[in-house]
Amino acid sequence: MEQVLSKDIQYLKQGIRDFIENEVEPHAMLIEETDEIPQDILEKSKEMGLFALSIPEEYGGLGIGMLGKCAVLEEVGRTINGYTTVIGGHTGIGSVGIVELANEEQKQKYLPKMASGESIGAFALTEPSAGSHAYNFKTTAVRKGDRYILNGSKCYITNAGLADVFTVMAATDPAKGPKGITSFIVEKDFPGFILGNKEKKMGLHGSHTWEIFFEDCEVPVENMLGEEGQGYVNALKILANGRAAMAARNLGSADKLLEMSLDYAHMRIQFGKPIFEQQIIQHYLAEMATEIEALRAFTYHVANLVDQGKNVIKEAAMVKLLGSETYNRVADKAVQIHGGMGYISEY
Repeated sequence: MEQVLSKDIQYLKQGIRDFIENEVEPHAMLIEETDEIPQDILEKSKEMGLFALSIPEEYGGLGIGMLGKCAVLEEVGRTINGYTTVIGGHTGIGSVGIVELANEEQKQKYLPKMASGESIGAFALTEPSAGSHAYNFKTTAVRKGDRYILNGSKCYITNAGLADVFTVMAATDPAKGPKGITSFIVEKDFPGFILGNKEKKMGLHGSHTWEIFFEDCEVPVENMLGEEGQGYVNALKILANGRAAMAARNLGSADKLLEMSLDYAHMRIQFGKPIFEQQIIQHYLAEMATEIEALRAFTYHVANLVDQGKNVIKEAAMVKLLGSETYNRVADKAVQIHGGMGYISEY
């Protein structure tokens, strides 16, 4: 896919690969064991511009478009997924809403700090009763003078413990269903914003997922994002961008697994010869490589559509599905190729 990338993006992509391999990957097992990303890695990531992927140049970002962003996130996906999720959560749904929907005053206020990594972004949509049924919100926003008063809760919020700025969806007119949802920019220091429990997850160590609560949380009217009643449409746009980025991260992870499996298959000797010479192993590797190339083509295609300003709600959902399923199948085959070592934490 290098032929569709500019020389500048190819150069950036290689630089990020070097950074991931030399600065992040050596700490992968430590992150897995401690469930924490060392602060110096996050600081180096900021210096590399990884928190600025989605943000235009005029606000301190890289200004590389969706194609460039996916190319970079493919490289970020080649290391421990907890780290990948921290970067992806901020540069995806954590900041895209402000980039795409905010007015100029809001952009000037929030985006420069988000580009530098001084301010981390998060996206608060999901509630216990509003997951797949995304507009079945219990969180409400009632206007009182120059404030909206938010009450309710959100769950499974990636980066909430790190985040300074949240894009929050709340019902301003519950009777209207999806047409009664409004988006808000909520700062962690607003009165009535409460960080709840951190979930204990089975994986994605290093990336933390939290509950958040709003108890008469005061949000200035000027922090409404877009128009009142347009929050559900806004959420679809934000999620579409995030889904394409997720596919890119899956792509990088699957590609790394293929490389590891290929190396292991050449190194592991069984019955007097490398297991790579076994036809079943060759079949596994061929299937993995084919699925990865198909995912790469579709991911870059959707990224191009985003950069052309096309509506990609359907395509973004499709590429996220393909990315998740491809990654799952590649990971399964990687475990099979590694045999017993596939269940050992060293691998």
